[in-house]
Amino acid sequence: MSIPLIDLALQHRNLRSEINSAIQEVLDRADFILGQDVAKLEDAFAAYCGTKFAVGVDSGLSALELSLRALGVGPGDEVLVPAHTFTATAAAVSFAGAKPVFVDVDPVTWNIDVENIEAAITPRTKAILPVHLYGLPADMNMIQGIAAKYNLVVVEDACQAHGAVYKGHRVGGLGSAAGFSFYPTKNLGGCGDGGMVTTNDAKVAETIRALRNCGQREKNVHELAPFNHRLDNLQAAILRVKLKYLDEWIESRHKLALHYNKLLAGLDIITPVEPPGYGHVFHLYVIRSKRRDALQAHLKERGIGTAIHYPNPVHLQPYYDKNGTARGQFPFAEKICNEILSLPMFPELTEEQVEIVVSEIRAHACGLSRR
Repeated sequence: MSIPLIDLALQHRNLRSEINSAIQEVLDRADFILGQDVAKLEDAFAAYCGTKFAVGVDSGLSALELSLRALGVGPGDEVLVPAHTFTATAAAVSFAGAKPVFVDVDPVTWNIDVENIEAAITPRTKAILPVHLYGLPADMNMIQGIAAKYNLVVVEDACQAHGAVYKGHRVGGLGSAAGFSFYPTKNLGGCGDGGMVTTNDAKVAETIRALRNCGQREKNVHELAPFNHRLDNLQAAILRVKLKYLDEWIESRHKLALHYNKLLAGLDIITPVEPPGYGHVFHLYVIRSKRRDALQAHLKERGIGTAIHYPNPVHLQPYYDKNGTARGQFPFAEKICNEILSLPMFPELTEEQVEIVVSEIRAHACGLSRR
């Protein structure tokens, strides 16, 4: 039995008629650029996140970069980012002209380690960019407290965390701005690239609306940097259909994650945590195993899809070698990159399939114990 890491085709088959109708309406109106679906999605997503504003852009990376730019981050500034994340987090800082400064991650949550943040702050530090990794919110109260102490801005990287909850509030409104990705594999994913900025700051929202559209506040008057980072109206139409199902999909992911946790108990496996007051949305279900590579090979032989998110910490990526960060400086980020493994996780996954995955993990463990 083949069990994929994610099955996007199944999700789209279930929504085919609704998505086709939404696309056809766009084709009939021919409002392809910044059309009514973009505006309606922005309103709906802001309401969903509990923020005053949402601005659609072309990717999660753009959402983060434009948020930093709108908050005044630029050349000469430093931005603190976790060492374990997708490269786009640091890239947003680099593209804004600032320097990413890496911070090790917490041994329990795998998010940025708040105990190490203050040591990384310098006179050039302008912002903190915490990541809600795999769908688990970062410790925003602690981060906001540090930011207030040093007069820093906070931009949430919520690209993996649509609908995640921290202390009773959905992510997206916990900092000065937040960036979301609508990459197809996300909990709320389009049929191509897309992203969204959420904020409660009217000036930030207005600036990003101009930045995304060739720097125009009014047509043919290009006051700001002339970027082209608009959300495609066809993608917005598709995302409006999917947003109606997001909470249902999150509930399914959560139940499946709890089922994994229960079945994996007792094995030499570290499972993801969900601290009190946190609402994990399990964009990915990631375990840690000291025998990760052998386990992944075993599961592949059995037709079970897995992935590694992410095999190298960002400070050791070739692009960031020029920063001169030595191996060993962020030991926990480097350690978990050798142990993490993403198991199948998508809303349509069944509990029976989870049980098959875990049975193969147990079989692998038993095989090792007999050697």
